[in-house]
Amino acid sequence: MKRLTRKGISFILAFLLVTGVFAGCGSLPANNSESRPAGNSGAGSSHAPRPDPDGTAGGHSGTSADVLIVRFGEGGEPFLLHLYDNATAAAIARHVGTADWRLPIYHYEGYENWEVMQYYDIPDRYEIPSNPESVTKAAAGTVYYSEPNRIVLFYGDAEITGDYTPVGYFDDSEEFRSAVKNNPVLEGWGNKLVLISDGE
Repeated sequence: MKRLTRKGISFILAFLLVTGVFAGCGSLPANNSESRPAGNSGAGSSHAPRPDPDGTAGGHSGTSADVLIVRFGEGGEPFLLHLYDNATAAAIARHVGTADWRLPIYHYEGYENWEVMQYYDIPDRYEIPSNPESVTKAAAGTVYYSEPNRIVLFYGDAEITGDYTPVGYFDDSEEFRSAVKNNPVLEGWGNKLVLISDGE
């Protein structure tokens, strides 16, 4: 009888210990890159204000702390692409974090404002969500996503008509515009390159 009581007490203590441990597990914070919030951060955001991609104030909550490093051409100077806080930008940053991107550069020749814009096709293996909106103006340095798997950069102010998902922006400067315009054609390949990395 005495032995049974000790076993019973041991069982109860073990049970309380185990349930206490599992209850504590529920309060652990998630610490993984997949748990970044998608979409605009809305109220309570501490992000720095930034004009909308169309050059007007408001609408977007600004940018997240995330940036990507972009070089126009092999050995080009690094420029920061400030990412908006949305699911499209987060997916691009996540993919670039697994492997730097070296993408060919194309121009919409014949398209209105083609001289101040270029685009980069992303390999189909990368899944990128989008939430396009109607865009009529693009400020210099603004970056958009266009389905399927295409990044569009405006390196000069432009009046446009299209449906794009805002991704982020570069700080507009003479150095930035010059780097984009004077990106050399890669020898033996016949095209220009943009190199995108997460800077880690």
